[in-house]
Amino acid sequence: MRIIIAPAKKMIVDTDSFAVDGLPQFLERTERLKTVLQGMSPKDLQALWKCNDAIAKLNVERLEQMDLHRNLTPAVIAYEGIQYRYMAPGVMETAHLDYLREHLRILSGFYGLLRPFDGVTPYRLEMQTKLAVDGCRDLYQFWGNHLAHQLASETDFVLNLASKEYSKAVEAHLPKTVQFITCVFGELKDGKVIEKGTKCKMVRGQMVRWLAENQIKSPKNLQTFDQLGYRFCRSTSAGNHTAYLWIQSRKD
Repeated sequence: MRIIIAPAKKMIVDTDSFAVDGLPQFLERTERLKTVLQGMSPKDLQALWKCNDAIAKLNVERLEQMDLHRNLTPAVIAYEGIQYRYMAPGVMETAHLDYLREHLRILSGFYGLLRPFDGVTPYRLEMQTKLAVDGCRDLYQFWGNHLAHQLASETDFVLNLASKEYSKAVEAHLPKTVQFITCVFGELKDGKVIEKGTKCKMVRGQMVRWLAENQIKSPKNLQTFDQLGYRFCRSTSAGNHTAYLWIQSRKD
């Protein structure tokens, strides 16, 4: 089993808490992205990133000083979003961290596919960014089937806890031999499932932690997940792709 999750925009440098296991698998392609970004003006970079002046200034400085081989932070520690706070890898037991090493993969517009303890440096480049590179119109085309083929070489079951913007970089390219289950977390309102961004990030992180604590390695035990007020509701299938739905009770 491989669990895929999205990265977070906010990143930190922490070279002390954990050692890195190695470098990302697609570093040559990352080097190409770095070169293209470094050739852009600060104004064009800010337009590409769609961010305010302070964030643009920080990330232009990061890009100017970027070293992909030194002073690196393990990916699972480098990202500081809500999902990662609920996952809380910094306080996990060794056995749980080993579980993440084997089963967790982080999708990235800049690095492609990351193992939890691959060494990374702070960057800003979301998967949906329309950056033209090497004749490709955007990052989805740039990464193509590379990420899906790597996952398929590791497993025949992918558990999708990533946002749609990231999971689409993998889902369409997976061979039919790989089972793909997407976890959907929402509330029922007027017969419709409503997904709320912050709550989804919280529960995705919580589920990764639960998976590690319970050493879950197959889809048959997923339906027992019932944390943060969510309960398993139903599943729907289309070919080899399945959606598992959890519903949280509304608090009016």
